Amino acid sequence: MFKRLPLRLRSAAYALRGGFLIRPLLIAVFLGMCGAVLSAVEEAHPITAAWVPVTLFPSREDPQVAQAILSVIATSIMTVVSIVFAMLLMTLTLASMQFSPRILISFVRDRGTQWTLGIFLGTFSYCVAALPAARSMPAPFAPVATVAGAMMLALLCVGWLLFFIHHISQSISVNHIVDRIARETEQVIYELMPHMRGPYYRPTLTDHVPDEPEFPILNEVSGYIRFIDTGRLMQFARANHLCVRVTRSVGHFVPAGIPLLMVSRRSRLDRDRAVELTGAFDIGPMRTMQQDVEFGVIQIVDIALRAISPAINDPSTAISCIDQLTRILICWVGRIPPDSRIFNPPHVLRVVLPWIDFDGLLDTAIEQIRAYSTADAAVSLRLLRLLHDVSITVEDDALRGLLADRGVRVVEGCRSRLRPDDLARLEQRLAGLERMRGGRNNPSHHE
Repeated sequence: MFKRLPLRLRSAAYALRGGFLIRPLLIAVFLGMCGAVLSAVEEAHPITAAWVPVTLFPSREDPQVAQAILSVIATSIMTVVSIVFAMLLMTLTLASMQFSPRILISFVRDRGTQWTLGIFLGTFSYCVAALPAARSMPAPFAPVATVAGAMMLALLCVGWLLFFIHHISQSISVNHIVDRIARETEQVIYELMPHMRGPYYRPTLTDHVPDEPEFPILNEVSGYIRFIDTGRLMQFARANHLCVRVTRSVGHFVPAGIPLLMVSRRSRLDRDRAVELTGAFDIGPMRTMQQDVEFGVIQIVDIALRAISPAINDPSTAISCIDQLTRILICWVGRIPPDSRIFNPPHVLRVVLPWIDFDGLLDTAIEQIRAYSTADAAVSLRLLRLLHDVSITVEDDALRGLLADRGVRVVEGCRSRLRPDDLARLEQRLAGLERMRGGRNNPSHHE
């Protein structure tokens, strides 16, 4: 139980950090404590209120004025909070219906919205915490400095409300949504693949043929693999002199009762050790962006597919999505993929991991868009540009050949659906991509 605690804490921290709970709650609690502490300090040291101008708060001996100000601010802020929640729910509903339900996780993780909720709720907490200090009996006391702080928070809320309206109007823009998803996906790539790919990099073999019989470790909880603690797997395999092979990659769904791991020596594992081994996996009901680069690509592809559907017919949005997919693929090919084989000590294989490769990521990025855009010349042309732009950044002839083959599939799928002049434009762009097979070409090409 306790051995799984670090991974569970990481999963909980990721989930709570990206929701409407932790950050707004911390801000509200902090400002509420500020209201309570400041009013207590002011009552113990009345000189604290000396810095407040008399013109700002002339009724220093009348606690009813302080009570009225704090009450009005608290009531008004809660009204604004209800409006903010209504705007937020309307935005989430609109984004889910117009783009894709999968992008809601990106909205929920938006820090601007979290800070908005936190500041408004914090101002309410500040006023409520300071309100008991303003009293008429047994001795009249008006927390002047505390009320001045509440008035400044109220002014801050007015400005922040304008910011939130501006921010929410921008965040519903499809270009802003796709750009945010692409940036989050790039951050996952940087964390998962920290090293740049050099000119002499050669990919390692990913196929693994076991030297001895393997035995399954069954999965106990159905769900998606969201995070794999590779260091923990390696340490366990080394301590028990095992070779551990993971059967499913990050982002895949694993039903309960299906082998999650294959180990080389079953005799070295008992029930407790098997549970410890499966504790290296974070499995949950939905995919996350912790290690799942493909999930970010899928979100963008979903928006593109809905845009080119006959019901919406918005190729400009699909083109924007393809542009962002280009930056993700270029970011991927420019870095060294994560190790699919971990040795410790050298030449002793301990862990085998099935990370997604470039071919699989390319399939996810373009194949569905290619299949549904065979009658759209603009989208197909932009797919060819994606392949050309990625090919320019690639040093490996095999990868350039792979990209050229994908370009051939794009053109062949459109051959019977487009007019001759549109097809000629596609073939012209494909010719430039084909010239990249044997070596580097001049990156300039016709739009």
